[in-house]
Amino acid sequence: MTTNALLESSDLPPFARIEVKHILPAIKAVLLDNRERLARRLADPAPADWENVAELSADMDDKLERIWSPVRHLNAVANNPELRKAYNACLPLVSEYHTELGHNRALYDLWVQLSENATHLQLDSAQIKLIKDTIRDFKLSGVDLAPADKEQFSSLQRRLAELQAKFEENVLDATDGWSIILESTERLGGVPDSAIAMFRESASNHGKDGYRISLDFPSYDAIISYCDDRDLRRQIYTAYVTRASDHGPNSGRWDNTPIMCEILDLRTKLAKLLGFENFAQESLATKMAESPKTVLDFLQSLADKSRITAEKEFFELQAFAQEEFGMECLESWDIAYATQKLREKKYSFNEEQIKAYFPVEQVIGGLFELVGNLFDVEIKPAAVEIERWHSDVKVYDVKSLDGKLLAQFYVDLYAREHKRGGAWMDECRSHRKSGARYQHAVAYLTCNSAPPVDGQPGLLTHDEVVTLFHEFGHGLHHMLTQVPYSQISGIRGVEWDAVELPSQFMENWCWQSEVLEKISGHYATGEKLPDHLRNGLLATRDFQAGMQMLRQVEFAMFDMRLHMTVPPPNAAAIQTIIDEVRREIAVVFPPTFNRFQNGFAHIFGGGYAAGYYSYKWAEVLSADAFSRFEEEGLFNKFIGIAFLRSILEMGGSRPAMESFVEFRGREPKIDALLKHTGIAA
Repeated sequence: MTTNALLESSDLPPFARIEVKHILPAIKAVLLDNRERLARRLADPAPADWENVAELSADMDDKLERIWSPVRHLNAVANNPELRKAYNACLPLVSEYHTELGHNRALYDLWVQLSENATHLQLDSAQIKLIKDTIRDFKLSGVDLAPADKEQFSSLQRRLAELQAKFEENVLDATDGWSIILESTERLGGVPDSAIAMFRESASNHGKDGYRISLDFPSYDAIISYCDDRDLRRQIYTAYVTRASDHGPNSGRWDNTPIMCEILDLRTKLAKLLGFENFAQESLATKMAESPKTVLDFLQSLADKSRITAEKEFFELQAFAQEEFGMECLESWDIAYATQKLREKKYSFNEEQIKAYFPVEQVIGGLFELVGNLFDVEIKPAAVEIERWHSDVKVYDVKSLDGKLLAQFYVDLYAREHKRGGAWMDECRSHRKSGARYQHAVAYLTCNSAPPVDGQPGLLTHDEVVTLFHEFGHGLHHMLTQVPYSQISGIRGVEWDAVELPSQFMENWCWQSEVLEKISGHYATGEKLPDHLRNGLLATRDFQAGMQMLRQVEFAMFDMRLHMTVPPPNAAAIQTIIDEVRREIAVVFPPTFNRFQNGFAHIFGGGYAAGYYSYKWAEVLSADAFSRFEEEGLFNKFIGIAFLRSILEMGGSRPAMESFVEFRGREPKIDALLKHTGIAA
């Protein structure tokens, strides 16, 4: 009799033994078991208490997540046609199950009864917050809808889940679906040697001679930022910004345009069923920001404060490109290249010089030392061999100073085919504690840096170091929680526009001399980052900060307006909205064939729909939080433990503003963000 690895009750997913044929049967089995368990509870006349309502729900969630989490993760990092087919077969089943729970009036009534009994049961404030959140989420799931509306709601949710997955598949396929082979390095003038070696190895891995250039970000970035050949930059830029669209070299193939339109239509219909005017209102029902107008006013304020700085920066870049390269018109495929050259001229270094001082192991070791000193933890390679999905993946234990295992995490750093682009943290296991039962948190940390080549170790650009620190901040939030209830432990239950606080807080450390000393060491000599390179790097912190601010505000404003528009926009209207936002706030205007929106997975595939502003909203919180360290001592252990206790450990057990005020002693101010970016000056 064959066993199903996904149905094993192991502490960690058995990645080496998971087979595609296991996936659908495992999902069906756990859904059936959960439904039977819930039916038994609903047939039981026992009054609602914490154990038979909240703990039961947590057990059911955990049982499903133990199977669905590794499947979802494999679909993102090791995608193939068979896995994709199995994943897509499960999506409607999982979506239908969640909708079914959200529509279960008898289960909802138990939660209401639990809320009414809270005082009698002597529930703590975190438990009361969990109950309140759950009742709110029932309402947002349509529990009050009429039967016919519930049926429509369920159908719309199923379709939406399928479309969001298809959107991400198309972006992945479009990224993997374009490449060129160059026979020699003749057109690669200016490109760093490490990138040329990466191109050569990529060609060899595909059975080709020469140099293979693809749309994986390390490959794209090497060409767009360094290549002297303007036509090659234009060629790769065009392919990159038209991925999954009706333009570009793969025009019409993997086109996300109709998918975006249907996604927006479905979200609007769902929002209206729940009594909202538009999806933006529904999205903000679980966030800190009060209304779409609050968000737009916040974004407009950032744009107004940044515009003069951004205009000066872009004028400087245009003048430099004209003087240095004779570019009468600075095109979109020239901007990263000219920016890199201007940075080199102003600060007397280039990224390739810096990269040599950031070997992966040195950066990770320094990161772990910093976190250990700040938060009284110890991070080491996993004490036992743990199954992984790829040989590059590393697994680490997080322990208290007395040796107790607090959490674990997987690190998957390098870009490869069939792996989704970008960087993210996701949950593998959630922190739970109930009586004698204890489950520690486990996280996935995923990046897409250039893989090691020619026998060298993996080397990171400083931008990639910042990204790693960012995702590790999310990981700390997930792993260091002390909330015993899984529904509000870690990042769960945290308002989405506050969930970036710990991640963006961690970015600040990458700009401190003392930390650079710890995380740097030349891969060949071990020499620390020399003073002239460190000083040059630190001086770039606010380089083009105004332009970068406007770029993020542009994306956030586009997202919010898109989801406020009723009736939902068609393809032409989507383009009109982003064009209008650019006319109002941008200083850089891409060509008309640019289809950025067709690859905007954050809002069409991920959880940031009508929430992309969260990055800037939370950056105000994170910059202000970090300013306390600047005021009272960067490595002040007392402040580090205060951040741990007030923010990281509290998870979603209380409103994020309460956690922030406890740490900072007041509500947040925007001053620190403007100071850190140089815009205030």
